[in-house]
Amino acid sequence: MTDNLPTRGQLERKLSQDIQAFYRRHLGHRPSKVTSQLFDAKLAIIIEDSITNAEQILVQEGKSDLAEKVRSNLDNAIQPELKQLIEEIAEVRVVDILSDATLNTGRTGIIVVLSGTPKVRNPESIPKVKT
Repeated sequence: MTDNLPTRGQLERKLSQDIQAFYRRHLGHRPSKVTSQLFDAKLAIIIEDSITNAEQILVQEGKSDLAEKVRSNLDNAIQPELKQLIEEIAEVRVVDILSDATLNTGRTGIIVVLSGTPKVRNPESIPKVKT
């Protein structure tokens, strides 16, 4: 029965809220905003103010290379749990996660490739991506 399924918007909102809480729990830093958008079997996530205080200090001290290494290692370390979180919420297996952060703007972009399109109440509202 489709009445028990979330709408696309509800699923995207749940992903955004839980990812924001995930960053707070795991990195001790709460991003100001997380936006999630489904595109067929792909998920785009934009995290605003994702850079931790330690990374910001390194950048201010002219150690951007070290800050980028720290960010890369943090992303790699949390990726398995982030993958599990997304799979639990979307109820679809995660095939791949691509992530990058821009220290200047404090944004992180994550592209998640899913094994299929998550089931939602209004599937026609999920844009199709031509591959």
